Amino acid sequence: MSPLPATMTAIAIRKPGGPEVLEPEQRPVPAPGAGEILIKVAVAGVNRPDVMQRQGLYPPPPGASDIPGLEVAGTVAALGPQASRWKLGDRVMALVSGGGYAEYCVAHESHALAIPDGLSFAEAAAIPETFFTVWHNAFERGALKSGETLLIHGGTSGIGTVAIQLAKAFGARVVTTAGSPEKCEAARKLGADVAVNYKTEDFVKATKDATDGKGAEVIVDMVGGDYIGRNYEAAGVEGRIVQIAFQGSPKATVDFRRLMLKRLHHTGSTLRARSIPDKAAIAAAVAEKVMPLVAAGTVKPVMDSSFPLADAAKAHARMETSAHIGKIVLVVSD
Repeated sequence: MSPLPATMTAIAIRKPGGPEVLEPEQRPVPAPGAGEILIKVAVAGVNRPDVMQRQGLYPPPPGASDIPGLEVAGTVAALGPQASRWKLGDRVMALVSGGGYAEYCVAHESHALAIPDGLSFAEAAAIPETFFTVWHNAFERGALKSGETLLIHGGTSGIGTVAIQLAKAFGARVVTTAGSPEKCEAARKLGADVAVNYKTEDFVKATKDATDGKGAEVIVDMVGGDYIGRNYEAAGVEGRIVQIAFQGSPKATVDFRRLMLKRLHHTGSTLRARSIPDKAAIAAAVAEKVMPLVAAGTVKPVMDSSFPLADAAKAHARMETSAHIGKIVLVVSD
């Protein structure tokens, strides 16, 4: 391994605002702390929380880097004290609390996964944030089981494309929403049993029609707002609704009698601020339950587009059009 440089190129948020506030600048290469590894980043994933951070709506948790980016893939470049899980040069992908849009990024060793043979750095960088989120929310919090029906909103988003594939791989039926006929067709090609154009169709009716009137056992929602009450309508008795984001309003007026009459469970979570052991447990579960499916090619990240690191603003602009199908990534180095 060549000696580490003192500085690196990273993407800074000049001030809260539109994509144009993202600018490359020189930063010191971070040093890994106890139990941490330094990753020479090949590719970084782009996610909605990055956009929210850029807008000033989602500040990094205490102690996290102010550089955006929650998932990376690359090679281990340095080991911190007590870090023993990986060795220099290992190909890894990792969930991070920030700092991904940079040439080097620190990750806790327990939040990194080995990249399977045959998986590119770009595909690997598209995995941690989305796969960890889907596994924890649909399968751990939502307890999705074989034979049940999952309603996943935003079926062609990074989260949605993974949720469709994983739900089908574990024997569930999938109803999903998307915003155009083309996106609905893409969702069906990924395995969705029913794809609903939310702009022209009622997802509540479609979900009930697809389940012989019973409703969905699990609903994963990233919209919020008036979808909350409609999710209560679309859910079956003892249904589990898992809130993972609010692309609409975080507030809603809801008839809570549905919650009582159907004995619904409405839970939610965020990933970024979770403790190191919490994230390690999710990483271990993904390594055991999901990565064999990725290694076998049964499940794989759907890639939309890639941009050079210096063009992070263009990547964010692409995400904000909502025209993307699957993951957007930033290529940092070869």
